[in-house]
Amino acid sequence: MRRRKLLTGLTGATSSVVFGPGPAAARSPVGPGLSGLEDLLLHRQDSLPLGTDPTPSTALAAVDTSRREFGACRYDALARGLPSRIALAQALGAEGHPRQSAVAVADLYTVAARLCIKLGEDGLAAVTADRALTAALGGADALTVAEAHRMVSSALRRQGHYARATDVAVTAARQLATDRTAEMSERLSVQGNLYATAAYTAAKQGDRDTAQALIAEAQATAGRLGHDELLRGTVFGPGQVLLHQISISYLLGDAGQAIEHARRVNTAALPTTERQARYWIDVARAFDQWGKPDRCYRALLAAEDAAPQEVRRGSVRTMAAGLMRHDRSLPGVRAFAQRVGALA
Repeated sequence: MRRRKLLTGLTGATSSVVFGPGPAAARSPVGPGLSGLEDLLLHRQDSLPLGTDPTPSTALAAVDTSRREFGACRYDALARGLPSRIALAQALGAEGHPRQSAVAVADLYTVAARLCIKLGEDGLAAVTADRALTAALGGADALTVAEAHRMVSSALRRQGHYARATDVAVTAARQLATDRTAEMSERLSVQGNLYATAAYTAAKQGDRDTAQALIAEAQATAGRLGHDELLRGTVFGPGQVLLHQISISYLLGDAGQAIEHARRVNTAALPTTERQARYWIDVARAFDQWGKPDRCYRALLAAEDAAPQEVRRGSVRTMAAGLMRHDRSLPGVRAFAQRVGALA
């Protein structure tokens, strides 16, 4: 509860900073490495967590921990922990729990794919997304399969296969609409995220009409859900649709519209650190596109204040490098660029 109050106070303060005067303070990030995950993917060898037996409860705990670390932007801890957790989930199948193993392995590889995308490791993202889908199709429930398809869609987008990526996400959303095995709110959440992901991909391709049609589908799904909720490690609801609208407007070249969407976001209500940091980075991208370097810089500092590890992304390094042109009017920007790895 104390952490929730702290985050509420932080996001409320940074809103006035970015959209008004005065820069925010910043902290130094810590960069994670993926060598352990890469070794697991290449050699399929890793040890189980010390003193942990492969049981349904320990596998579920491994998934929950990984999701929490991703949501908190603790990417270094997540990168270190994933290989042994995946090994644990895989070992569960040999202990007579094939369905629980399939779900846990798929969920962990889904988290791994999201991590790889965050870190710009597109090759590893493609492999981990494929592993997630393979595991899910080996015996997991419909929601796990659908979420794995979303990771495949995201990996395809990262490789520039926009039409195929959009099709994968939309097809998965439509298939899920006919499923009646899942609880309604979970089904709507996963389905809505698939439509939002597809809308983002269409915008990335520059297909305005498709992007608007798909985000409208996501918005209608969010309306049926009625509120934002964190389910299965992923957030969806009306507020999350608004976050996607910021990104979509930016991608379609409408920075002003992106900022209008951003002003409607209640930053104190964003449910995870990852969502908070992602919001500020998208705001920064819009201000950068709009030619407002001071506002861009403030938003980047707000993102760093929320999650230092999130600002080591490639898009942030690119913006930070561009802001160096304004180092005389943006105190501390050189130090910021150094922290995020934008300077050699």
